[in-house]
Amino acid sequence: MFELKKIIGALFMPLPAMLILGFLGLFLIMFTYKRGLGCILTFISLTGIFLFSFQPLSTSLLKPTERAYKAFLPVDGTLDYVMVLGSGHTVDDDIPPTSELSRNGLMRLAEGIRVLRLYPGAKLILSGYGAGSSVSNARMMANVAVSLGVAKSDIILLENAQDTWDEAHQAAGFVGNKRMVLVTSASHMKRAMKEFRKAGLEPIPAPTNYLAFDNIEQAWDKYSPQAQYLEQSERYWHELLGRWWSSLRDTLSNTQNTANSAPAE
Repeated sequence: MFELKKIIGALFMPLPAMLILGFLGLFLIMFTYKRGLGCILTFISLTGIFLFSFQPLSTSLLKPTERAYKAFLPVDGTLDYVMVLGSGHTVDDDIPPTSELSRNGLMRLAEGIRVLRLYPGAKLILSGYGAGSSVSNARMMANVAVSLGVAKSDIILLENAQDTWDEAHQAAGFVGNKRMVLVTSASHMKRAMKEFRKAGLEPIPAPTNYLAFDNIEQAWDKYSPQAQYLEQSERYWHELLGRWWSSLRDTLSNTQNTANSAPAE
């Protein structure tokens, strides 16, 4: 089910979806008599790619999601845990460990270490599975964290967590009522907080890796389609699909629980 979710989600991202639509249009134009429909599909494809790469649209989509929670500020008292959610990585001995983490993952880890150093005695929880590689994402982040001065004894690894639901429920097993800061991308924080609350936790949010900004003054940056704005649209769509999947999963779970609790006739 997890792999199927990932495959479907990847195909429904803006760029793959628009390319599939465009190739379908070209196929109709070149090999069938439905050239009119093919032209319409190709036009929709090109227009969609342009709009999703257009800063005024991409930023207006993503920014409200990213700004749902404010950046972390020091809180009174002590903290027990700082949890950094996993992201992508690669395994390549020819590059430094910081480059083996995805940009997203490196930003999350840097923010987690920043918060950790404000609270001596807190433990750093790192999560994320291997995704087919020989090293889990959690362990890859741990290697970088140790190289940046974090003690191994202060690191807890959750190496089997495949998604946010897994991360929340595995963390709930030992965090309990203790205070924890949750670090993830700003675009993901709203969905992550919802999952952790459903798991019985009430973490303090620490969003990072903001992508959407309005203060772009140069017209050639603001009004020309660019890959960085397409990334914003993809992040927005990824989170939207994630929220839909979460709602569907909860509905199916509630239906199953109701069926299991119904008295036998």
